[in-house]
Amino acid sequence: MFLTTRGLVLREVRYKEADRILTLLTADEGKLTVKARGALRKGSKMAAASQALCYSEFTLFGNRGRWTADEGSTLEQFLGLREDIAQLALGSYFAELLDTVCPEEQPAAQALQLALNALYALSRGIYTPEQVKAVFELRLMCLEGYQPEVDGCGVCGRTDPDGPMFSPASGMVHCAGCAPGAAGASVALDSDALAAMRHIVSAPAKKEFSFAIPDISLERLGRAAELFVGYQTDRSYYSLDYWKSVK
Repeated sequence: MFLTTRGLVLREVRYKEADRILTLLTADEGKLTVKARGALRKGSKMAAASQALCYSEFTLFGNRGRWTADEGSTLEQFLGLREDIAQLALGSYFAELLDTVCPEEQPAAQALQLALNALYALSRGIYTPEQVKAVFELRLMCLEGYQPEVDGCGVCGRTDPDGPMFSPASGMVHCAGCAPGAAGASVALDSDALAAMRHIVSAPAKKEFSFAIPDISLERLGRAAELFVGYQTDRSYYSLDYWKSVK
């Protein structure tokens, strides 16, 4: 079975002397494990296409549930990421998170588009890394079935929570005086951070990054989004820790 598909390389690992094992995220086929034959050979056309965080087109051959790529060409390399170690580290965190939450061989068109939009915005400096990160984290959680409850206080129902807080464990906004009913400490938001969170959850894909809030509000939004990801996926991320150490 032959398949021509476009995919984002989430991870690449050297295999034997000249091959790479790739984890690809594609729109229609979802996450695939692919052996890129000869990708490490000198002069190989697959060398660039099979690098991590490249969006490339591959011709795949499938046999007994295994995929092999003999041909590949780059569509977008996000070169801005490769010129800044902090940007590259943050992009690697996005890839690690996608690899964690996206299931094998299930369509992932929306997650892929979110990833491409985030990497493009990051590589071109369209928004700050902190804003891109917060949007990516919250939006990806929504796409994968972990949408937070942000319309109002999850305890009393007030649409304008009094001293808004966010519980990463339960995924709900609540008033400062309302107990969230879940283990783990809640984090403080403010009106701007809450408005941004609501925008991220509900905005059309083309506008998900389009908002402006004060730095302190962005810091609160970012902390809430990061803790939410940690609780919902129940793991830590090496690439995220590295980004914090070099940014």
